[in-house]
Amino acid sequence: MGPSPWLLPDPGGDPTGLVGFGADLAPETLVDAYRRGIFPWPHEGVTVPWFSPDPRAVLFADNLHVSRSLVGHLRRSEWETTIDREFSAVVEGCRVRPGEGTWITDEMAAGYTHLQRLGWAHSLEVWEGSQLLGGIYGVRVGGCFTGESMFHRRTDASKVALVDLARRWHAAGGAFVDVQLATDHLSRMGAVEVPRARFLALLADVRDHPVAMRVDRLPVSRLAEPDDDPA
Repeated sequence: MGPSPWLLPDPGGDPTGLVGFGADLAPETLVDAYRRGIFPWPHEGVTVPWFSPDPRAVLFADNLHVSRSLVGHLRRSEWETTIDREFSAVVEGCRVRPGEGTWITDEMAAGYTHLQRLGWAHSLEVWEGSQLLGGIYGVRVGGCFTGESMFHRRTDASKVALVDLARRWHAAGGAFVDVQLATDHLSRMGAVEVPRARFLALLADVRDHPVAMRVDRLPVSRLAEPDDDPA
């Protein structure tokens, strides 16, 4: 992939996290942005804005918290998960949520789908047989996986997607999952806020590490056990 034609701004500037407007969502632009700790976050009626929040929410593998109720669900579950089996369907699931708006524009969906074809973006799907129950998608930059959005069509399916992704990522040698902005839900699962400067330093340390997750279909029930997945 060639270099981005755009000169992206310094991600350590504005305290609000906003670093600029414009550019495009071509693969070169997106990869360059994520390597710098910047991501697009479209707002209605505004040229694409780019952000690098301060603080940044990060989920480290050794800090992942699975509640007792979720462990019980996992242990009894017959659900399974895959990687990159239905990327477009996961993106569409994140876009279409009854009663909610979406920031995932047609241009965004097309941009990330192109990234997935090039091997930079990935999805994790949660299945019951052939029925897609939920999932998460995001961008891989070395040892950092930035989660962009997740959805569920069954209770706990998005939690399962995040736990499964974190386990696969850790087993493959990934350093952390970047969840961008903290929410109560993510904090309960172990996400912590770190200063933007620290996040950018962590990213710089791992963004060139080769990391490849297992992509085969795996049972969700394994997530109820200690994190001993083979790489």
